[in-house]
Amino acid sequence: MSSGVVIILTAVAVIVVVAVVLGMFVVRRGGHGLRRRFGPEYERTVAEHNGDVKAAEKDLDERVRRYGNLKVLPPTAEARGRYSAEWARVQEEFVDSPTRAVADAEALLGRLAQERGFPDGSSEEQLAALSVHHPQHLDGYRRIRGVAEGADGRRASTEELRETLVQAHEFFVVLSGERRGQKAGRPAGRSGRHASRGGMRDHDIARGSQS
Repeated sequence: MSSGVVIILTAVAVIVVVAVVLGMFVVRRGGHGLRRRFGPEYERTVAEHNGDVKAAEKDLDERVRRYGNLKVLPPTAEARGRYSAEWARVQEEFVDSPTRAVADAEALLGRLAQERGFPDGSSEEQLAALSVHHPQHLDGYRRIRGVAEGADGRRASTEELRETLVQAHEFFVVLSGERRGQKAGRPAGRSGRHASRGGMRDHDIARGSQS
C-alpha cells in the first residue's frame, strides 16, 4: 500500500472520528438545552417514557416544534380583573364546598388558557402546549386536573384539596399575568374565614368541610 493511500485512509478515519464526536456533542448539548428549558417537565417526561431519555427528548422536541411559535395572547386588564374576581369567588366557595371549588378552579384555568390562545382545555394537547411556555408551573395545573377528574379513583381529603388549590394558584398567577405579591381578586366576603386580599398562601384557604 502506497504512502499516499495510507495518508488518505488516515485522513478519512480522522474525519469520521471528528464527525462522531461532534454528533455526540450536539446531541448532548441538545439534551441539556431541553433539560434547562423544561425543568421539572423534562424529568416528568423521562419518567413517563420509563427512563428512555431519547424517547422523552424526541417527545419534547416535537412539542417545541408544534407549539414553540404558538401565538399566546397577553391578558387584557379587563380579563385579569374578571379572572381574579372569579378566583376570589372560588376561594370563598372552598369554605362550604371544597370539592366544587377545586372543580371550578380547574375549569377556570382551562378557560383562561384557551382565551390566551392555547388549545381547548379538555385535551392533552393543551397540556403539551402549556408545557412549552410554562413548564415551571404546570405541575399545579396537572394536579388540579387529576383531582377534579378523580384520576386516582378515590375521594380526596379536604387538606389535599386545599393544597391542590394553593398549588394551582401559582399557575393562575402566571397565566393571568399577575405578579407575585399583587393583590388577587377581592377581599374576603362575610367572614374572616375566607381567603385574604393579598393572594393565596397556605393559610389563606380555610379548612372547610368536605362536600
